[in-house]
Amino acid sequence: MNIKKQIERLYASSVLAQVSLSGAWVAILSARGFSLAQIGFAETVFHIVSILFEIPSGILADVFGRKKTLLLSCAMRIAGNVVMVMSNSFTMVCASIALHALSYNFSSGSGDALAYDSLKLAGKESRFEKYVSNQLIIYRACEGLSTLLAGFSLFIGYRLAYSSGIVLAIAQGAVLAGLCEVRFGETNKIEFRKEVAKCFRESFLFLKKERKAMRLMFANSFVGALDILLLFFLQAKLPMAGIPNWLLGAALLFMQAGGIFGAKAILKAGRARYRAVFIACLSAIMFALALEHTALYPLMTLGGFIAAFADDALQARTDALLHEMFPSEQRATLVSIESFTFSVIMIVLSPLAGIFFATW
Repeated sequence: MNIKKQIERLYASSVLAQVSLSGAWVAILSARGFSLAQIGFAETVFHIVSILFEIPSGILADVFGRKKTLLLSCAMRIAGNVVMVMSNSFTMVCASIALHALSYNFSSGSGDALAYDSLKLAGKESRFEKYVSNQLIIYRACEGLSTLLAGFSLFIGYRLAYSSGIVLAIAQGAVLAGLCEVRFGETNKIEFRKEVAKCFRESFLFLKKERKAMRLMFANSFVGALDILLLFFLQAKLPMAGIPNWLLGAALLFMQAGGIFGAKAILKAGRARYRAVFIACLSAIMFALALEHTALYPLMTLGGFIAAFADDALQARTDALLHEMFPSEQRATLVSIESFTFSVIMIVLSPLAGIFFATW
């Protein structure tokens, strides 16, 4: 295995997965005439499917291979885009959303698990924090680009926007096909149920024994949820604060850029203790929340930048520490449990955030 090409393929896959003309799906559905209540229900469908299949998808990745689940993620993405292009009812829209949720489930955890074990096999696992940092930069940059393309997506219409997603997913699949699988344990595919049960059982026994890993998961998920909710509500609050329409896209892009700087900055804080990093990041997000309540859109935008900075800095440090602790045989499963934790916290905090952000 050429470790350089392996990591480059994972980076390329992330770019093809994140760049999208359908990123502004809420605006696209609204332009098609769907109500906010329907759009909210579609979002609920996404989270329900994600919660139900997050951990099982991680187990399948550990049992049958991370490369296979990444390719399956591409297949689900293609299917989701095809259904949306053909959709002529809200039921079909929800079916497309569910398929996109499955695509997310099969990719979350699998890529990072494959990257860490590839680096471990090459004796370069110390470079994983830099890998996570670069992936966060790719995510923020592509999110920002998708935001800028929102107007163009509405102009060309949803069918062309989602058709472009099919092309990108096919290209992503071609990139993923060149990956090398890395396995540290043998899997008896004939005894499928036993292998799945074993992976599930040993993952939870690990978490029961390693309480520190659970604390890291909850701490990181809590900070990440605060950032996501702040940036989400700022999309609605900035226009209410008087930001000009021509400046909104640039403001949203600036906020996403905060994550890029945060992911880079944490690499310079190699000796900082995790507790100090967590306190600093949590304090930064609390400050960002205070700026959001000033009703001054320049300060609110700055708050979004600070929140993204803190979130990605903590995310990179947490992922590096967790992967050092995770056993290779259950790595994807344990990463999926971390994603499951984030989804649960989001469901709890979302209604509370709605009340909080409704007040100035």
